Amino acid sequence: MPTPPQGYRPDAASDLSHRAARERKALWVALALILVWGSNFSVQKMVFSAVSPGGFLMARYLAMPVAAALLLCWRFGLHWPHVPRADQLALLKLGIAGHLLHVGLVTYGIHWSTAFSSSLILGCGPLFTLLILRATGVETLTRGQVAGVAVALCGVLLFLSEKLLGGQWSASAGDGVLLVAASFFSYYTVAAKPLIEKHGGVVVMTYAVLLGSAPVVLLSLPAGLQVDWAQLSLAVWAGMFYAVLISAFLGWLVWGWVNAVRGVARSAPLMYLMPPVAGLVAWAVTGESYTGIKLAGAALALAGVALAQFAGSRSDPVREGVAPVD
Repeated sequence: MPTPPQGYRPDAASDLSHRAARERKALWVALALILVWGSNFSVQKMVFSAVSPGGFLMARYLAMPVAAALLLCWRFGLHWPHVPRADQLALLKLGIAGHLLHVGLVTYGIHWSTAFSSSLILGCGPLFTLLILRATGVETLTRGQVAGVAVALCGVLLFLSEKLLGGQWSASAGDGVLLVAASFFSYYTVAAKPLIEKHGGVVVMTYAVLLGSAPVVLLSLPAGLQVDWAQLSLAVWAGMFYAVLISAFLGWLVWGWVNAVRGVARSAPLMYLMPPVAGLVAWAVTGESYTGIKLAGAALALAGVALAQFAGSRSDPVREGVAPVD
């Protein structure tokens, strides 16, 4: 029987095997989550056609605080973590930026635009994060990051060129709204990072939801009251459940676990699979079609975002951003 090499420890080999199995599981879970997020754009457009974007927002932000409170009770019982007053104000700002502004604008942007366009435009969020870091003096852009921003901008312009030249102003306005929404999520990413390091991801996410939900409900209440909720089909209710609790709330938690197991730098590139998934689902389900110019623009935009995101330092906050809140 062969002699094990010097220094070999069976428990160490077992740990490595367990870690490798856990990372493989996290990879498959991440790929499944990308399918959920990619298909969610088409699901939301179906729901919006039945309840309006405002009605959807009201329903979402009546459900999200309940889910957040249940999660806090499950993790901490009735004794929720204390947050200093200064951090409460910071969490309120996160709630406003992440939920009222980002999710609110994303909802209307998706309604006005198309599923594929929405996924691509929102995928440009890291570019705004870089610009915010540069403007606040936190990070200086490398040549690779500057080149990535330029390439992505050219790709987005090429992608949108047919809409602009064809006078599709409603869809173009939707894409513009989505760009603004992406900038608010970039602010959320930068502002959330120190709070997450201090209080943990679950506390920051749930407290931001609790603090940011009330203004969304108040603003969307008129639209929500116009919806005949009793007449909605089972498919619409299932779509809302999928979009709000599975894709958004549960998806955020699952993505946090994936990043903890695999590391952010190894998981972040998987996000570039989301626009192709969104495009394929929209093509198969809604018949959305794509020209060669649009596909070339999408590929160029994603390549530029990838270059800008990964051309910085290994501790770049852009690579360590939290998952989308929409």
